[in-house]
Amino acid sequence: MPKGVTKRRPRTRAALLAAALETFAQYGFHAATIEQICERAGFTRGAFYSNFSSKDELFLALFDQHSERILERITDRIASTPGGDLTLPGLVEILAEIEPAERDWYLVTTEFTLHAIRDPQAGWVLAQHDARLRAALARGLTEQLERAGRTLTVDAEELARLLIAIREGGLAQSYVEPTALPPGQLERRFLAPLLAAFSTPGPTLS
Repeated sequence: MPKGVTKRRPRTRAALLAAALETFAQYGFHAATIEQICERAGFTRGAFYSNFSSKDELFLALFDQHSERILERITDRIASTPGGDLTLPGLVEILAEIEPAERDWYLVTTEFTLHAIRDPQAGWVLAQHDARLRAALARGLTEQLERAGRTLTVDAEELARLLIAIREGGLAQSYVEPTALPPGQLERRFLAPLLAAFSTPGPTLS
């Protein structure tokens, strides 16, 4: 492959991903067309199919990108904790942060999840991506709780499932009733006692 094409490929892929997120959020995953995505990104169908085989594969690339960005943001926020002194309330505040742009992602991922529930093959593939995110969250949660002086007493991946359920369920209610329940409010109110209940005081990581 020529060097110019090789260098352009990551930029083309990034533009298609950004256009897909906007298009899916505007029209819905099923209603959005590959042509609309390509038009928004400024590329041809050929450019699309040189990067993705289908809308499903495009969504899963968006899923992985979003997961990596969220985990990276959490890691960066923890790393910037003054003096490295992470507390349980401080960890909860980081986990409770919801960016304004999260609403678009919530619309897209909710519709794809419904698609995956109806389509066993799509469900199986989504479950693999979910599992990788959950495992990364479980590892990070275990490590950061230990930094905060706590040791988990429950399975970390099951706890990760619960935290994801709280986040997704809370966002569903927040986007319907934003005044009554601002995004992140449930986490700020209940995560600290929940994490304390499922952990015990333990040695702090140096």
